[in-house]
Amino acid sequence: MDITVRTTPGAAGALEPVDFRIGPRQLHVLEILDRWLSAAHSYFKVRADDGALYILRHDLLQARWEMTLFQAP
Repeated sequence: MDITVRTTPGAAGALEPVDFRIGPRQLHVLEILDRWLSAAHSYFKVRADDGALYILRHDLLQARWEMTLFQAP
């Protein structure tokens, strides 16, 4: 699922998600629980202000964000 993500530079200078929009819903990232990189993607496991867990994937080549996992609280 494609999403819109607002980012900010993190401590290491890499972009990190601050909030994201899924359709009409705006969600704020409360905590980045984990992050990892592959050759073409960066992944962030986050807890949002709705209490749910999400994995957000940033396609570095296409500059596109996707939600790859949703886990309800």
